[in-house]
Amino acid sequence: MITARGITKHFGSTKALDGVDLDINAGEVHVLLGENGAGKSTLVKILAGIHRQDAGTIEGHTSLAVIHQELALVPELSVAENLFLNRLPRRFGFVDRAEMRRRAPELLQRVGLSVDPDAKVKDLGIAQQQMIEIARALDKNAGVLILDEPTAVLTETETDRLLEIMAQLRDNGVGLVFITHHLDEIQRVADRITVLRDGKSVGVLGPNATTQHMIELMVGRPIDEQYPRAQQRLGQPLLNIQGLTRRGAFENISIEVHAGEVVGIAGLVGAGRTEVVRAAFGVDAYDHGTVEVDGKPLPRHNVQAAIDAGLGLVPEDRKGQGLVLTATVGQNLELVTLGNRDQQRLHDIAGKLRIKGRVEQPVKELSGGNQQKVVIGKWLLADPKVLILDEPTRGVDVGAKVEIYELINRMTAQGRAVLLVSSDLPEVIGMSDRVVVMAHGRVAGELPRGATQDQVMALAVQEISA
Repeated sequence: MITARGITKHFGSTKALDGVDLDINAGEVHVLLGENGAGKSTLVKILAGIHRQDAGTIEGHTSLAVIHQELALVPELSVAENLFLNRLPRRFGFVDRAEMRRRAPELLQRVGLSVDPDAKVKDLGIAQQQMIEIARALDKNAGVLILDEPTAVLTETETDRLLEIMAQLRDNGVGLVFITHHLDEIQRVADRITVLRDGKSVGVLGPNATTQHMIELMVGRPIDEQYPRAQQRLGQPLLNIQGLTRRGAFENISIEVHAGEVVGIAGLVGAGRTEVVRAAFGVDAYDHGTVEVDGKPLPRHNVQAAIDAGLGLVPEDRKGQGLVLTATVGQNLELVTLGNRDQQRLHDIAGKLRIKGRVEQPVKELSGGNQQKVVIGKWLLADPKVLILDEPTRGVDVGAKVEIYELINRMTAQGRAVLLVSSDLPEVIGMSDRVVVMAHGRVAGELPRGATQDQVMALAVQEISA
């Protein structure tokens, strides 16, 4: 359907792609695998016509739809309006809203999403927004569908649904290109795997490729342990959340994190995890409860007071809440420490995180995963006593994940504390010393290190009586 040969692309002096070949066949799932900055998203944008290659050829005549890593929805518009964006049904020259409302539930049902078509997209969670993006792409009946990390914000159930949809599309003759950092997903759906490293294709694998082989090709080195949590001796409580309540969002949340400890927060989408940590950090208001850092109470709804006390937050939405996209990498790293600049430490942290890009480069030019490293890096530069990480490895490759986990270990070894929110159950179980499970805006229970996924899910889905 599409044949790309020798694709090369420069951005200034940086060679993003170097002679890459890719075939997309009908009725096939072709996985594109590589670390952040390997060139995957650049190749997708060239195939979609967003960028023009410097060298190489692309042949093929078929319609193509792309679900990009960053959402392309209009927050102020309704779900239905976003589903039919740029192709609104019309009648007598006017937008046919009745037709939109009639067709919208059918599209939403295809991805297993039950939301009001008249609801504004800005009022939905990121996972729900992602499913709307997927539903819109499926309605275009494209011959080729490219999915750039579509499962990064999805729960396990939502991911299963998407993989089922992909299998149905493949059986119907659609060619799919699938980008993901979850190796278990690759083994479930891949017909072929092209591995990129530093802008070059370093191998094409079959569907039975081992995880170890994929990792070695992708990062150029073996990774022995996926979740290298090093437990530390616990000290005094550094973060103490007691009775935190906001009507309609969460109720009576109490969580304590000690020096040297990682406490995970698990739960389904909509359980209230993100809402709690945003309130604790002062981004959003709450009705009742207290938040203390190192024994000192924080005033409500005051981010600067939280930062001054030694609290940091890496938000789940890096693009909308964690970065200034028009600023440079260096300027973003310094956002929390302005007035106390340490250029050597800034470069050291950029090096430790293996951020692929110069500190003078605009952060918007980096891959999604490297942008996430910048968000984490600015807090490492600030050196907080407690760091809240909300989905810190979403959209981050296997090699970079382990680097982030090692940074968590270094923080706790230095007597810092980490509160980890993650929808990735193996991650939150593997990297936490304790796991607090939320359901319906409340704490459903707490599990010790070594808990199973089944134990977490049993708490996450239970009904909690008033």
